[in-house]
Amino acid sequence: MDYYGLMTRLNRFPFLLAFVCALTANAQTPDKAPAPPITSAMDGELFYQLLLGELNARGGEPSAGFSLILDAARKTNNAVLFQRAVDIALQARSGDSALLAARAWRQTLPTSREANRYILQILIGLNRIAETREPLKREVAGTALISRSAAIASIPRYFTRATNKTLAASVVEQALADYVAVPVFGIAAWTTIGRMRFEAGDIPGALDAASRSQAMDATAEGPALLSLAMMGAQVPQAETLVKKYLEGRAATTIRMEYIRVLLDTQRYADANQELQQINTEKPDFPDAWLIRGALELQNRNYPAAESALQRYVVVVMAKRTGTTLVPTDQGLVQAYLSLAEIAEQRNDLSQAEAWLQRINSAGDLLMAQLRRATLLAKQGRLEEARQLIRSQPDRAPADARLKLNAEVQLLRDSQQFTTALGLLQKASAQDPKDWDLVYDMAMIAEQMDNLVEMERLLRNVMAGKPDNPHAYNALGYSLADRNVRLPEAKQLVLKALEFTPDDPFINDSLGWVEFRSGNLAEAQRILQVAYAAKPDAEIAAHLGEVLWALGQRDQAIDIWKEGAKINAENGTLLETLKRLRVTF
Repeated sequence: MDYYGLMTRLNRFPFLLAFVCALTANAQTPDKAPAPPITSAMDGELFYQLLLGELNARGGEPSAGFSLILDAARKTNNAVLFQRAVDIALQARSGDSALLAARAWRQTLPTSREANRYILQILIGLNRIAETREPLKREVAGTALISRSAAIASIPRYFTRATNKTLAASVVEQALADYVAVPVFGIAAWTTIGRMRFEAGDIPGALDAASRSQAMDATAEGPALLSLAMMGAQVPQAETLVKKYLEGRAATTIRMEYIRVLLDTQRYADANQELQQINTEKPDFPDAWLIRGALELQNRNYPAAESALQRYVVVVMAKRTGTTLVPTDQGLVQAYLSLAEIAEQRNDLSQAEAWLQRINSAGDLLMAQLRRATLLAKQGRLEEARQLIRSQPDRAPADARLKLNAEVQLLRDSQQFTTALGLLQKASAQDPKDWDLVYDMAMIAEQMDNLVEMERLLRNVMAGKPDNPHAYNALGYSLADRNVRLPEAKQLVLKALEFTPDDPFINDSLGWVEFRSGNLAEAQRILQVAYAAKPDAEIAAHLGEVLWALGQRDQAIDIWKEGAKINAENGTLLETLKRLRVTF
């Protein structure tokens, strides 16, 4: 036989080559003494049937190839051939044939978990969810006791693409009926049932399942994670279960996930409290220090922010070994930039520069240089700052835009509005449909008191990008602030809220429109909600003025004092206090 020619042809069919090798394994031995002959399961008839099957499968006749391979599998009771038949059917997008082969495989080899898993996955792919109960039960029962809870917990992944989520939840609940009352498995079973109900939109059922799971073990992570998922989907009732878990020895990762949900819902004070808990229990857990520092910086609590960020740097650097200089990681970059900003706020420009010099990773050098440019501008060296920005190379497509924004901001801070507008106009001429540039030009036109041009530009943004909430909000607030065209102002702000209904700054605009329209009670309600969501000096200025107009002057002064602590330099707050002749 032309052995080498045969092997060359077999190389075109890696499955067949592997199968031949498996059947003829140990047919030869390197020992000098001749070994007794080993009979191979591969006879000539089977070999050519397999070869013909592969030729058909690869030559545009997958159904013929499937039939030949499946027939060979039945003759040999071989799992490899059954799997190959299933794969051929799946590649030909014939789900029914794949299911036929998988069921034949399991009938021939009843203990094969791989065959059962194929049946389960094919049924789900065919959307025959009602038929998955038995294979699902077999999948769980066939898992070793030590791994069974994990197998139960992984069930929702099977049904990710199921279209009928309600039916899937029902089938899973039936399949797990034998486990829900067994303490060792019940936690995972109820958590899985809860996840399936949650995916099906059955919120009360999901809450009930999570509660049942937690009742079996208050320290279990599964029901806590399910409850966190529901919290993230705006199911506030789930927070009770999360808090019950956190009362015990909670895993730091889960407490951090709770913090993430709190941040997503703008509950910054609650998030800060949880971060302090981690700082106390796990003082060497760095991420909590970094996030806490960012939160305190956002609230302009500079001493607390600086303390948290410095602790983060100490913890991270203590975990490094060796003296080799390594690129600054993203967490440290964020910390150094924030610490530089804090030093800049207290006018310690040399310390700000020292923090920036610690950034040595190539991808972040641009951000450091942009901050250095800000420091130069604060020293009155504006042209030098602009030159520093322009001299930075564009390492990524977004770098040019970052540099433009930074230079424009420096010019705005220096009140060189005409020059800033010129830069934006030049950039916009190259890309007239860059609506962010048009919006920025509108904001500079407003600073130049060119309100006609501002409105023209904002309406261009609305026409070109009608889902941009900031354009509607900016024009609506501008009209309200000038106390003109108030019905139109309200409609513009309400349009902005259609896109971002929970934005505290847009709600601040709505509150200001109501105030200008004489609706003081409604203005107070809206502004109080906005201020609770985002304590900000400008919102405080507006809320204080509404309270002042309502005769609640002590409360107004308290709010203004809070606003001054947040940002004593806020222009709106300073103008309000001056106009109303308020001092404290």
